[in-house]
This record gives sequence, structure tokens and C-alpha cells, in this order.
Amino acid sequence: MSGHSKWATTKHRKFAQDAKRSAIFSKLSRNITVAAKEGGDPNPDNNASLAAAVAKAKGYSLPKDKIDAAIKKAFASGSDGSNYENVVYEGYGPAGVAVYLEALTDNRNRTAADVRSAFSHSGGNLGTTGSVAFQFERKGQLIIEKSQSPDEDELMMQVAEAGGDDYEDAGEEWYIITVPAELNNVKKSLEEQGIEIKGAELIMQPTTPTEVTVADAKKVMRLIDKLEDLEDLQNVYHTMDITDEIAAALDE
Repeated sequence: MSGHSKWATTKHRKFAQDAKRSAIFSKLSRNITVAAKEGGDPNPDNNASLAAAVAKAKGYSLPKDKIDAAIKKAFASGSDGSNYENVVYEGYGPAGVAVYLEALTDNRNRTAADVRSAFSHSGGNLGTTGSVAFQFERKGQLIIEKSQSPDEDELMMQVAEAGGDDYEDAGEEWYIITVPAELNNVKKSLEEQGIEIKGAELIMQPTTPTEVTVADAKKVMRLIDKLEDLEDLQNVYHTMDITDEIAAALDE
């Protein structure tokens, strides 16, 4: 276990910005409504997809009343929750950075056009299915606030005991990485050890870093910003290697 990763991302920093919060909450609420509808049960204990959607939403501080409202919407008369479908888009951004996108849409044509436009206006190209997926691996990710966790050495032992694969230093948080099938088991084990889990979700983790210059990194982030602003996109993943130098430049 390293505790440090080249995959440190600006995702959570961006999601915390007030300007982004409303849009992100809307996406999380949609995800919950669809998961509740598809699972056919409003109780997360009986609906694994809903439990995962709620855990992810809590990781981004979606208020409980909004979570409850999103669940109720799934079973309200005239709900459109069943009209959404999961779609994946793949492409390359500036400097050959691979980009993998997960969407929840009720109109494939609209979403594809929006995604293609974002790529073309940012120096990238929308690719075909499978064009970049091989550069990512599905993983489980738990989020723990450092202020609520034991010190690093103790955490490392507890993560190993719980069956976690690795952990990453993400500033004010720890990211615990698991194999997808063990996400809930590791979460439960850590909670039983007294560790509070802020959020849990399945992610696509890059397997090979793409080294870029600071100038190219800023171009890539302009593309990522455009994509994250699209209402239909739930998750945006990329292979850009965010070094300390690049992270500092992006934070300016």
C-alpha cells in the first residue's frame, strides 16, 4: 500500500465549489431516482444499486432531504425515472489524454451531440466504443475524512485487515481502493472498526498515466470542465498524470 497516488484528481475539489454544487446535486439526485426505480424498492437495505447511489451522494454532501426526495420521485405518479439509460462515451483530449465518460440520459442523440461538441471545441476527439476503456480498470472507492480517521499507520493496518487493496492521500481525505465486488464488505468492516465512511462508489481508475506539460494540462482541464458541466454526464475520468507541479498550476 502506497498511501500516495499519481491519480490524485481535482474532482472532489471541483465538486465542492459553490458554482458547481447545484449541478452536481442534480446529477446525484437523478442517479438515486433511477437506481430506486430500477431496483423496485425505496429501501437501500433491499436495493443494492440504490444503496450505492445514496453512498455516493453522501460522499458529495447531498442533504438527506434531497436524497429522500429523489427516492420518493422514483415511485411518484408520472415519474420519468425509468426513461433514463446508462451510456458510455470514450475519446481523447489534448496531448493524447484518454477520457472515459459515464452518462445517464433520456436522449442519446442529444447527449452524444453535446459530448462531441465539448471534445471538438477543446482540441479533442470523441472515439468509438472500446477506444480508451482498456486504459481504465473498474475499482471500488471509499472516502474517509482525515479529521475522522486514525493516523496513517493505523489506517493502513485497518484497511489491510478489512480487505482493501490500497489507499491514497487526497489532501483532506483518504481514498480507500477495493476490488468492485468487495466495496460493501470493506465499507462494513471499516465501519465496524469505528471508522466513519464519508462516501462509497465504483470508479474507473486509470492504469497508465499520460504525462503532459502544464500548458497541456490546462487544455485538458478545460475539456474536463466542459464535460462536467453537461447535465447528462454522471462521471468523467481521464488518464492525465497530475503531478504536484500541475496540481498547483490548476489550483491557481
